[in-house]
Amino acid sequence: MKAVAYRKSLPISDPSALEDITLDKPQASGKDLLVKVEAISVNPVDPKVRLRMQPPEGEYKVLGWDATGIVEEAGEDVQLFKKGDKVWYAGAIERSGTNAEFHLVDERVVSHMPKTLSFVDAAALPLTSLTAWEMLFDRFKINSDTQGTLLVIGGAGGVGSIMIQLAKKMTQLKVVATASRPDTIEWVKKLGADAVINHRNPLSEELQKTDFQSADFVASLTHTDQHLAEIEKLLTPQGHMCVIDDPETLDIMPFKRKSISIHWELMFTRHLFQTPDIIEQRNILAKVAELVDQGLVETTKQRDLGCIKAENLIKAHQLQESGTAIGKTVLSGFEA
Repeated sequence: MKAVAYRKSLPISDPSALEDITLDKPQASGKDLLVKVEAISVNPVDPKVRLRMQPPEGEYKVLGWDATGIVEEAGEDVQLFKKGDKVWYAGAIERSGTNAEFHLVDERVVSHMPKTLSFVDAAALPLTSLTAWEMLFDRFKINSDTQGTLLVIGGAGGVGSIMIQLAKKMTQLKVVATASRPDTIEWVKKLGADAVINHRNPLSEELQKTDFQSADFVASLTHTDQHLAEIEKLLTPQGHMCVIDDPETLDIMPFKRKSISIHWELMFTRHLFQTPDIIEQRNILAKVAELVDQGLVETTKQRDLGCIKAENLIKAHQLQESGTAIGKTVLSGFEA
């Protein structure tokens, strides 16, 4: 089968940063599904792993987590799916990735994909939907009656783009998103943000210019270390902050006087540790699929770079590393 992979952790400017290769087609066993991959999308985790995880000498590593596709084969312990089912998922960070024609994935982190979206449009959503959902409902413990203000730092990115929608459609929260360019400001407003502030300026001062003088919840999706002091200023006493990026340090002592709760979110935790509630990822994706089919959530796809090959994935990684991506970038199909 065709796949895109890397042998060495190289800058994306190096033509060998990602390579087109051929691998043996895997076989499904146990709870695994073998999925014929139709479309994928690229997330910040893709270039992070490429740069930080060096494969063993002489071996390749296949990246990619988001995928939509068709079940080709089911392991003997599979109960939820059958051959021919259309599925979507975000996979597992410790397994071989989705940048391949066929991919093995545990059925417990897979859902039937939305009926109203194409493979390409749906591929933009799984990883970011899981991350946003877990932040809102597992970490913050928000529910449909929760009121207050949510600040989304990095609102135009993949996670921010779905978090704004979920918060507006499933809670009573007011949503303030950060964005700094005309196109990103327009994007987050389109998704439902009640106010937009510029993250290139002090956040607490920017928030004072809106109808919302403080925030009860802060979803810190990017540059947490740069914004940490401002987050402490603008959070209400007994508020909550959730972090998904990788700050070099995270000094939370200034948050003590306000009794602020600090949360981490890593979408891969349930699979990494085989938690008893691992199937919740399947359930979350199924709920998001329902919201999509009800017209309450829309795809966050913004760029389609064509077929899945090294040349196009290099472009996708370059865009992701530039820090200017809006929504999600997708690719689909393999050249004959």
